[in-house]
Amino acid sequence: MLVQSARLFRLIVSHHLHHSCTCSATQTFQRKLRSAAAAISRELKSMEPLKTAQDSEVPTTNSPLTSTKSSTNDVSSVDTDTASDKDKTSAVGLLPGETVVKEGKAAILFPSANVVFYNPVQEFNRDLTCAVITEFARELLAQRGVKVVVPGETERVVVSLSEEMNEADVKTEEKNGAEEPAVTATVGEKCEHGLRVLEGLAASGLRSVRFALEVPGLQSVTANDFSTKAAALIARNAQYNGVSHLLQASCKDASMLMYEMRGKNARYDVIDLDPYGSPSCFLDAAVQAVSEGGLLCITCTDMAVMAGNSGETCYSKYGSVSIKSRYCHEMALRIILHSLDQRAAVYQRYIQPLLSVSVDFYIRVFVRVFTGQATVKNSASKQALIYNCVGCGSFHLQRMGKRRSNGKNMKYSAATGPPVGPECEHCGQSHQLGGPIWAEPIHDLPFVQKVLSAVSGNPSRFGTSKRIEGVLSMVTEELEDVPLYYTVDSLSSTIHCNTPPLLQFRSALLHAGYSVSLSHACKNAIKTDAPPAAIWDIMRCWEKANPVKREKLSQTSPAFKILSTEPSLEACFTVREDANPQSRKRHLTRFQENPQAFWGPKARAKAGGGISTDLQDKRKKFQNKRKNQVTDSQLKSFPCKRFKEVTLPCCCFSLLEK
Repeated sequence: MLVQSARLFRLIVSHHLHHSCTCSATQTFQRKLRSAAAAISRELKSMEPLKTAQDSEVPTTNSPLTSTKSSTNDVSSVDTDTASDKDKTSAVGLLPGETVVKEGKAAILFPSANVVFYNPVQEFNRDLTCAVITEFARELLAQRGVKVVVPGETERVVVSLSEEMNEADVKTEEKNGAEEPAVTATVGEKCEHGLRVLEGLAASGLRSVRFALEVPGLQSVTANDFSTKAAALIARNAQYNGVSHLLQASCKDASMLMYEMRGKNARYDVIDLDPYGSPSCFLDAAVQAVSEGGLLCITCTDMAVMAGNSGETCYSKYGSVSIKSRYCHEMALRIILHSLDQRAAVYQRYIQPLLSVSVDFYIRVFVRVFTGQATVKNSASKQALIYNCVGCGSFHLQRMGKRRSNGKNMKYSAATGPPVGPECEHCGQSHQLGGPIWAEPIHDLPFVQKVLSAVSGNPSRFGTSKRIEGVLSMVTEELEDVPLYYTVDSLSSTIHCNTPPLLQFRSALLHAGYSVSLSHACKNAIKTDAPPAAIWDIMRCWEKANPVKREKLSQTSPAFKILSTEPSLEACFTVREDANPQSRKRHLTRFQENPQAFWGPKARAKAGGGISTDLQDKRKKFQNKRKNQVTDSQLKSFPCKRFKEVTLPCCCFSLLEK
């Protein structure tokens, strides 16, 4: 290839030497000479990774942006600007052990060793993020006179989940008569008035590459990672996907990078943080580095801490005590929102949640950050403590502050409480104290409706469109002003009776005059504005139709205390039509089965890379809890002391003696 390029270079030189040296001919000769020199330089650069790859070739059939050009076509290029554009999409060779991972429109070079973290199960997370940022860009850039163009989206649609229809009622949005913006923004192109995006913990850069290829209206995407190997891989992936003009790789500490960009003119419009574990150490820098009205996208995978297993650790990281309860997943969402609002308030800023979801083994929140000293004063009244009964699971919320309107001004005062007595009025047990948590709505329903409409109208855009549609449909059906939820199975378990069907229990609440909805965070969840007394009255009525054996109940048990009280209302369990939500009627994908074995959090990436071959076997046997394995030499062979007639190679008593 190099010899062929040199011969072509000599042919071009000899051809022009035989022509007259006019001014126009000289300029043409110089232009073609520069083009040929640039082509030969690219040939030399492209030889290096190919030598290292040793006969391995990059597949080009499914990656049109990286199609390899022949040297003849490169030499015949006349325009130097066109040559520089082709240089951005030049082929990148595979290194030994590398594979190509494809997701969405991106094709990522990924090392086989565990040098860079990658979890394919979080494709839903990345798809949802692309959808949310697209709608955020559509709203924000419309104010700047820029129209966002999404591939495959012919016209804006609105999906109606009204009770009168069983299928999606698709309506075309009415045009308001305003003139169309003169500037349009498409995917893969740099928009001068577009969004500046930062992915603080990019790993392989898959998420950032997908932003550049799938989200229109971007000015720049910064993919940062503290690992030098990850940063080098990000740069190669940007070149491989032809988005080097949009995506810049960075190798810095994520917090320090965000602290450096705290200036008003240097802030990012979108900051995405998806760390391995807790994001708590990045939140302070994130709320400062995001622009006015900018978007923060935060993922938490430390669900053991946030779901109540380690309340003291949760307090040290997020400033809130978690409780092990049925509503732990929604409580985790409200804990991270509380932490974000608390850290933003230090800098006279406040948050506005757009979308908060609990999915699989992690939670994901999308919030906008604004500045306003007057609004920050409302922060205390937006937080609440939780009193959770350890016996029956009833809970009450206590606001941290109180505010009331006094004409044009707002008057603030300390909250009064507590809302419960020393013992639970229903079962006589004590209460746990948890929180504080975010007690305001965790979704912006008009914004969620726009995202849902865009995904439903263009289902081929994402690989997980069906699941996104199902989850967002449930989100739009949730009660906005009702924090936390009960579960039907836990209510039945408390009084030891049969579990009522979900539709019958929802109908009983509706007949009693209360509002009720499901929750995306739990399959059997019941969100309702009914007080605990009304809920237990309904359960008492259900127990009368499905009696339990009272003689087997302990007099000190919560079940005995609850069933000893007569219900104050007569529950009606006749199924109502509005008891079944539209997302359930349409059989949308709401709670999917596990996609694959060991689909949860993957092993943390190592600096040297590599995972032991027996890692999966250890997970199956010990779940990574037993670090020092017991060998056969440590076991005793004499008969077990408790079961003398049976000879066991090992038992818990023989191990204790050693």
